[in-house]
Amino acid sequence: MSDMSLAAPLVPRKAGTRRLQVLVFLAALVLGLVLLTLSCGRGCLAPGDVVAALTGTPGANASFVVSELRLPRAVMGLLAGFSFGLGGVAFQIMLRNPLASPDIIGISASAGAAAVFAIVILAFDGWLVSLVAVLAGLGVAAMIWALSSRRGAAGARLILIGIGVSAMLDSVTAYVLLEAPAWDRAEAMRWLTGSLNGVQLVQALPVAGALLVFGGLLACTARDLEVLRLGDDTAEALGVRSDVTRLRVTLAAVGLVAIATSATGPIAFVAFLSGPIAARLLPGSRGLLLGAGLVGAVLVIAGDYAGQFLLPARLPVGVITGAIGAPFLLYLIVRANRNGGTL
Repeated sequence: MSDMSLAAPLVPRKAGTRRLQVLVFLAALVLGLVLLTLSCGRGCLAPGDVVAALTGTPGANASFVVSELRLPRAVMGLLAGFSFGLGGVAFQIMLRNPLASPDIIGISASAGAAAVFAIVILAFDGWLVSLVAVLAGLGVAAMIWALSSRRGAAGARLILIGIGVSAMLDSVTAYVLLEAPAWDRAEAMRWLTGSLNGVQLVQALPVAGALLVFGGLLACTARDLEVLRLGDDTAEALGVRSDVTRLRVTLAAVGLVAIATSATGPIAFVAFLSGPIAARLLPGSRGLLLGAGLVGAVLVIAGDYAGQFLLPARLPVGVITGAIGAPFLLYLIVRANRNGGTL
């Protein structure tokens, strides 16, 4: 009896230590990938040259390469990847289903269709395309929420309606591209693929702002979101208003994904992959939001670096993450059928 009483408290302590170790490892991996991106490309720079360029030392040899080419990609990859991972896992936790990511339920498709329409039909570019993509993502999310709501948005209804809306929007995108002039079609396809090519540091500011605001909202709602995993009846009995919590989480997750998508395009499967990968690395469910955000950053930065420098042809990051995500989707569908669809 005494042995059991002594051993029992050690289990959470070990889990907490393991969780901290995993989060520190993921943060260190993100930092290492950022440093790799800044230091090595077609040619490698000495650490001193990178530091001199970042600190604005006059006459730094690598100033243009680091500050204008590599730094914007690294910063945008970090912020967008974290936003995709955080927004995706918030949906998956809220709906208790690993398939309920913005890639699957139409949020990314709505932003993509709106951006293609803005580029091809309205002849918009720059921040106007981003604005249209964000507004479309928010509008379609509100429509899906309204269509799936019947005494609260049920997970299965929301996913099925989202898949239907996504298929419809993909058809709209295909039709607009079919009728587009060659130049506009090339620009729209570059955006739809999901890429960090040509990003500028100023474009990261809205993504950073969204991460601060909507990420903070998710952090404040994290405990109520965790209670939702127990079911609506249990959550209500514990004093959590499930409808209010779902509305907050949906607003925050859609804001994160839509604004990140407006900056980089819909980088395939990052929002979908981050949560399940983090769930397998972290014991229990605490720290899953932060873990998924870090995994998302790792996927985007590593995928972009691999597509640029590790393969025979230069490929945008969306192609790399799509190649990884497609087989993982099949695995999760099989696993969800066996285990009831939980992370």
